[in-house]
Formats: sequence, structure tokens, C-alpha cells
Amino acid sequence: MHPCLNGNGVVRTFVAFPHERVQRGSVVDRWWVWALPVAVAVVPATASATASAELYRLDAQLYGRFEARIRFAPGSGVVGSFFLWKPGSDAPGAFWNELDFEALGIDCHLQTNSIYGIPKANHEAVSAIPGGICSLYHDYRFEWTPTYIAWAVDGQELRRDTGAAATAYSQNATSGMSFHFNIWPGDASFGGSFNPSTLPVSYFISWVQYSSYVANNGTFQVAWREEFNGASLPAGWAAGTWASPKNLSTHDARNITYVNGIAILSMTGDNATGPSVNPPPDSPVPVDGGIVDAARDTAADNTGRRDADATGAGGAAGTNVDAAGGAAPDGARPGGAGGIATGGSTGGGAAGRETTTGAGGAAGLATTTGTGGASTAGGATRSGATSGDSGCSCRLAHTKRDGPSSFWIATLVPLLSRRRGRRLRVRCSRARLA
Repeated sequence: MHPCLNGNGVVRTFVAFPHERVQRGSVVDRWWVWALPVAVAVVPATASATASAELYRLDAQLYGRFEARIRFAPGSGVVGSFFLWKPGSDAPGAFWNELDFEALGIDCHLQTNSIYGIPKANHEAVSAIPGGICSLYHDYRFEWTPTYIAWAVDGQELRRDTGAAATAYSQNATSGMSFHFNIWPGDASFGGSFNPSTLPVSYFISWVQYSSYVANNGTFQVAWREEFNGASLPAGWAAGTWASPKNLSTHDARNITYVNGIAILSMTGDNATGPSVNPPPDSPVPVDGGIVDAARDTAADNTGRRDADATGAGGAAGTNVDAAGGAAPDGARPGGAGGIATGGSTGGGAAGRETTTGAGGAAGLATTTGTGGASTAGGATRSGATSGDSGCSCRLAHTKRDGPSSFWIATLVPLLSRRRGRRLRVRCSRARLA
């Protein structure tokens, strides 16, 4: 059973229990062994009425900046994910490594996950994104280095994991992780109650980009970018055909389409795959002329408009016509220091870093003049480790039709319990007579 089933999968419960009983060799046990193949043979396979979708890269990358511009799908029970996954994490005894952006719930809120360990545990955080993530396109970015993992939206860092949380990846995902995107139905325990009447629903990917990590100076260099300009699956990509994490649907390659330079992932009925969808147009965000952004620069003036909005600017001007603090025109540098507050002779600070880690400007030198600018804060988070798998966006090894009917489990298990109880009472009666 795939770990994402939380230990509640029908197949695991049905098969493991008789194995334990057979070893005791009682009459009831022998009857159960006879009944098992009959139950499997007679009960029709359970079918799901929903087809979902997963698009992923065939290669894996060790460290770097993993980015995509996405508009998620709304709806209760509609789970949309952009995640990085270490191939082979689902193998028996393997150390799990997975990083997620997930759109969840009827309010379409954003959850970030770091799922790792043996057994795997989910370390989650929830962030509020202005404008909503299901009504607009946003740039989603993972930065993975040997010392930290960061999640950012539209250039604004929301979360940063360091220490043991980063070491869990640098030591256990040495072969790299790969891009994955999927849409699938949740339930009341995760993502909200799903209503099939809302189908079809779709989410949209404008582009995907990977930048390698340059260890000697801590920067990122664009390695490749996918624009989805063709009408079919691009080279280096594949479509998933396995069960979704809650085992309520199966990914279907026909639910991935390409229109007007947008990759479309849809969730539909089993008999309505490959819907005709006209994607909403994407309005590119002006990007600065820094090295890491050169391949996707759409601004004519390179004024660094996006970085200036997303990062902490330098210190504000003090009184007496003091010089303003530095803005953030270059995405490769830390935040600028504040302007001097006792005279106008000193210029502003250096450029701010695009990931919003640049500190704000220092306070003015004179005690009665203006203070320096603070760095822009990221979204609020709710942190904590849990042992559950509810946030897992990973693929399942089983298909949606690989489990026996819950009717037989509900019928046979109580019957066996009653038969065993009668046998124990008989044994006890015989013991008293003896």
C-alpha cells in the first residue's frame, strides 16, 4: 500500500488481518483462508467516477530554483498542487522527500508542506496571498540549497526552513527532485468535501523554469524554461496514470491539454475526459534585469519594479533633506542600508534581494530624525510537524480499482469475531467440567 493512504486503505486491512490469523492454524483460520479468494473473486471491483491529472518532469535536479506561474482551480474538495518529489520516496524503507505548494478548500487558501522522514511527517504552514490564488496567475518558487529551503510567491518569500529541516533534503535527496503538478479530489479530512457536480474544473500553468544553484556565490542561473507553446506533451515531460492520493480518482493523460501557450490540468468525470477549455490569458509581471531573471525579463525599462515591491527597501529619508535609502533594482543582492539621517550627502543603500531576505535600512544617526526602512514581511505561517499524510500530493502505486468491496470486510470480520467468541466459550465450559 502506498503511504499516502494513511494506513486506512482497504487493501491493507483486508490482506494483513488474515495473514496474522492463519499462523495460529485454528478451524476458523482455515475457513477464513478458504473464504478470502472467494470474496476476492466474487466481489466486483470498486469504480471511481472521477478522472484527475498529473504532469511531471522525467529528470530530477539537485538544488536550484524551481518556478512555475500558475492559476489554481477553485472549489471545495478540489486540490491543486505544485510539488517537488524525490523519485523512489514511496519504495519500502525509503526516506521520503517532498516539498509542496497546495491550493485547498472552498476558500482556495495556500498551504506549503515539507514532508520527509521514515516514516514521513508533514511540516506545514498556511499563507494568505493578496488577490487569491484561484482567480489570478501567480509565480510560485522553491529555492533549494544545501543550507535552506524557501517558498516564495510573486518574489515574496513566505517561508524558509534551515537546520535539520534543510539537512533532511541535502543528505537524503542527493539524486535530486523532480517537478510535479496535479489536480485531484480531496475529502472532509483534507481539501474539503468534494461534489462531482462541480466538474469539470481546471488549473492553468503558464510556464515552468529551472535555475541551477551556483555554490561559489550563492546565486541561481537559468538552465531551462518550458513555455508550453506546442499542442501536445513537450519533450522531457510525462503524464501520470496512477491513483490520486485519496484514491478517489485516477490520473488520465487525456485531462492534460495545451491551448494558447498554457498547460491545462483538468478534473472530470470518467466519461468526459479531455474537456475543451479556453484558458484565461496570463498578464506577465514586469521583471528586473538581474542575472537570475534575464531569461524571463518582460520589462522594457528594467527598473526592478517587481523586486522593489517584493523586498525590503533601504532606509527612508530623514529630515533636513537627507538621502533616501536604497531601492531594490537588482535581484542578486541583499537589502540596502538606510540613508544617513543627519545630512544629504550619502546615497541610498545597495539593491534588495528578490527573495525578500534583504534587511531594512538602519536607523538614522540623529536621535530625532527618521528611522530606516524595515524589510517587507512574508505571509503569516502556522508551523508544526504531524505524522499524518493529509498534505501528500504524491502519486499512488495502486489504481482506483485494486481494492475489494468494503461490504465483504464489514460482513466477514464480525462473523469471524462471533465464531471465535463461540469457540472460546466452548473451551471455557470444557475446562470447568474437567
